[in-house]
Amino acid sequence: MTPASAPDRDALAPFARSARAQPYEVAIWILAALAIVLFPGHAALWNEIAILTLFAVSLDLILGYGGIVSLGQAAFFGTGSYVAALFAKHAMNDPLAGLAVGAAAAALVGLATSILVLRGTDLTRLMVTLGIASILYELANRFDQITGGADGLHGFAMRPLFGRFAFDLDGKVAYYYSLSVLFVLFLVARAVVHSPFGYSLMAIRDNRMRATAIGIDSNRRLAAIYTLAAAMAGAAGALLAQTTGFTSLDSLDFHRSADVLLVLVIGGTGYLYGGLIGAVVFVVMKDVLSAATPQYWQFWLGLILVVIVLVGRERIVRPWHALADRLRRRP
Repeated sequence: MTPASAPDRDALAPFARSARAQPYEVAIWILAALAIVLFPGHAALWNEIAILTLFAVSLDLILGYGGIVSLGQAAFFGTGSYVAALFAKHAMNDPLAGLAVGAAAAALVGLATSILVLRGTDLTRLMVTLGIASILYELANRFDQITGGADGLHGFAMRPLFGRFAFDLDGKVAYYYSLSVLFVLFLVARAVVHSPFGYSLMAIRDNRMRATAIGIDSNRRLAAIYTLAAAMAGAAGALLAQTTGFTSLDSLDFHRSADVLLVLVIGGTGYLYGGLIGAVVFVVMKDVLSAATPQYWQFWLGLILVVIVLVGRERIVRPWHALADRLRRRP
């Protein structure tokens, strides 16, 4: 293989610069690793945040970079959750094997349904993705002898990670397991969006007809990113089942898709760290409000989100999104 010529290196230089890790990124992951030390006793909360972040990153890949509007991301989350739980209960309770199987199953569902979201308007895609999630929800409910139906699927326990680290009651092993998976898959997503493939996705998002006119195969690229996003959502679902020892119809419910969309509204789309910031804000708000007002926490959560998105958009959301844009475009 001959070394790249000078023009080729010059053409690839912008991609190399944009893919370099920035100091703020290193700081974010150090803080994430120290979260349990800084806030002891909240391992389960941080585990929930790590899983929701991975779920949000999966949606950001198709919404923020591919321009595919979806209200059915829970279809892949629930698929990964159920498959990982069934695999642990009936085949092998190794966490990494179950994680791989859950992600692969979700990827297959994503690949099989990707053709349905390649055409039509945003409204059409919303209805199609919502319909896919609803179909899987009803199938899981119908075959309750397999999935447990409304009672959920339980009665499985994961073996220690690498044969050494058991999933303890305080949740520390579960959090570091979820955080490690999040970190690896985040690096994969980051490499994808900072590659020529990722830039072609943004070209399709901005103007699909123009991208097609210059020779970009829009359908294949959108199908590829949709499948990758499905696999990541399935991995998030598998993590939830493995770290809690339980899964149910809730993993396929509409609120899963709505919650992750709200996370991206708070944190911003087209910027992978927006999913992390939005997940932290969303989960912490939900935890604080549910503790303060157990009966009416959903009312207050909804009210605060409305204020953030509408009333506080100019002062809170847009400045954060503008900062995110500067960080994203920083050479």
